[in-house]
Amino acid sequence: MEAVVGALRAVPALPVRAVEPSVSFYRDVLGFACPHSEEGFAILRWGDVEIHLWAATDESWRARTDGYPVLSGAESFIAGTASCRVEVTGVDALYDRLLPLGVVHPNGRLEDKPWGTREFAVLDPDNNLLTFFERR
Repeated sequence: MEAVVGALRAVPALPVRAVEPSVSFYRDVLGFACPHSEEGFAILRWGDVEIHLWAATDESWRARTDGYPVLSGAESFIAGTASCRVEVTGVDALYDRLLPLGVVHPNGRLEDKPWGTREFAVLDPDNNLLTFFERR
């Protein structure tokens, strides 16, 4: 009998400079729970949404003189280069809660999009972009 294969969900892993300050932001500002955190890694959950944070802290690339490309995959310049989209209910209420906190991206104000969502964006402390959206 052939096995049935299917995709269930994706879990974004966002690179950050320091895990603990980012955990504080996701927990205290955005409302995620943090069921697991250790040096260099954390798991955040809000409902069925799960986001992983990992420390991009390798500074060895700064001293490379051998002409070879960067190799570790955890170089510090990677922190803040990711994004993810989080589907929510009550996007207007979430926007109203986050707007006074100054975390809404200046170019990510709440608006209806032509592809059928109402959405807005925030930046985490490392400038990873999170877009919260609700289908219309």
